[in-house]
Amino acid sequence: MSQRPPQAAMEENIILHCQGISKRFPGVLALDQVDFDLRAGEVHVLFGENGAGKSTLIGVITGAYQPTSGRMLFRGQEIKNQSVHHARSHGISAVFQEFSLVPQLTVGENLALGAERENRWLLDKRAMQNEASAIIQKLAFPLHPNQVVGHLSRAEQQMVEIAKAFRSELSVLILDEPTASLTEKETARLFALIKQVKAEGVGIIYTTHRMAEIKQIADRITVLRDGRVIATVDADAVDENELLRLMTGRVIEQVFPQINYRPQEVVLEVNNLSTRDVDHVSFYVRRGEIVGFAGLVGSGKSSAARACFGAVHPRWGEIRFRGEDVTRSSPKEMLARGAFYLPSDRRSEGLLMQRGARENISLPALDLSMFSRFGFLRRHAESRHTRALAKQLRLQPLDMERPVEFFSGGNQQKVLLARSLTRDFDLFILDEPTIGVDMGARVAIYEFIAQLCEQGAAVLLISSDLPEVLHLANRVYIFHRGRLKAELQDADITEENVLRHFFGGNDGHATAQGAPARPTT
Repeated sequence: MSQRPPQAAMEENIILHCQGISKRFPGVLALDQVDFDLRAGEVHVLFGENGAGKSTLIGVITGAYQPTSGRMLFRGQEIKNQSVHHARSHGISAVFQEFSLVPQLTVGENLALGAERENRWLLDKRAMQNEASAIIQKLAFPLHPNQVVGHLSRAEQQMVEIAKAFRSELSVLILDEPTASLTEKETARLFALIKQVKAEGVGIIYTTHRMAEIKQIADRITVLRDGRVIATVDADAVDENELLRLMTGRVIEQVFPQINYRPQEVVLEVNNLSTRDVDHVSFYVRRGEIVGFAGLVGSGKSSAARACFGAVHPRWGEIRFRGEDVTRSSPKEMLARGAFYLPSDRRSEGLLMQRGARENISLPALDLSMFSRFGFLRRHAESRHTRALAKQLRLQPLDMERPVEFFSGGNQQKVLLARSLTRDFDLFILDEPTIGVDMGARVAIYEFIAQLCEQGAAVLLISSDLPEVLHLANRVYIFHRGRLKAELQDADITEENVLRHFFGGNDGHATAQGAPARPTT
């Protein structure tokens, strides 16, 4: 008996097939003749910059948008007038980066939303709690159905969102930047879960800006640019440089700027710092340099940085800023002293999402005479200065009254960075400055960081993105499980050296306890 050709076998294995999908919004062609297919038991990564069309394509697949033209087939049958309810009936479920949870309800109640159980016209709370418990147990998430969602951490809320996708039998699982809030352990659990559902024949559409994740879990990658498909490639057959070229038209040498470091006096000095998440760490940052904090999510690097800004209270140790003891200072006091902090979670800690770019940019400097006089806001001056700063950061669109929730992730980050130019700062603490940001915005942010350094500022860069640390920092401290494992400098900052310490390897450069090695200038 003759064997079926491999191509025919693959076509039979296709769950979802988008053919010539176009989607036009007023004045914008978001998708232009997009062809995309998803096979059973594969992870198909959608890769591209913000605005490339990934979210619009997902919206079409999930029924949130109707395509302007083209057609979509599910298991060989054309779907017409797709709706969210219709998509869910086919087992198409999405987990988006922005949560759709009700904070006042419990985990179990959130999992039951839209699929409530009834017993004689009353809610069957016991049945819903039992179903929620079964889902949580299957996923091995550290959650309880009776926990109130508003009291959970962002990572735990992410788990609830993921759990919602498993309320019914899955055919297609869509994961949009699912690891942005997860620790190393939680990410490993998610990847194990992905492997499990792949084995069950579920097709997975996955979006991420992180190259390391693509290497780890992708089977195929479709690259989108300006609403068009540039290429669909096997993950094993393409490297990071080629993916970057396909996505942006740039090579990696064009992404990271050349930086002229000129280290001068110490601005920030930390001795034997201990918090809930770090144990006796010591480090320093000088003017004219970029110091990187590297390590896996949950390694303690962010906690150490937040303590320097007063957002975390130390249990032990000393923090000195410009020679003065600021160990117990508040964020307000650190801001007034000349320290700027960019939080990793811009939505919950950084921005007023329903206020405009103007108000968000001027927020840390309203006490300055530039923006206020005799307790009254100088509205015209505020508008003029914030617009100039937004233009300098290339904010798109340059609409200062537009609520920041309607900007892309990269432009939201530019609003936050524009704040840093509203007053004179000596120290810039940048915590995951490019998280959830596309490559075009990253290039602009990297250039901005380089300019800060070359103008004599002290820059502390905290990043889980290894290439950022390798290409931007002239010194790197590596964290592992709350402790400093190594300090690397200049030519010693290589991928091999950094990765050797990521997982707790022996080090020969560490300044993990006691006072930091004194700088030489």
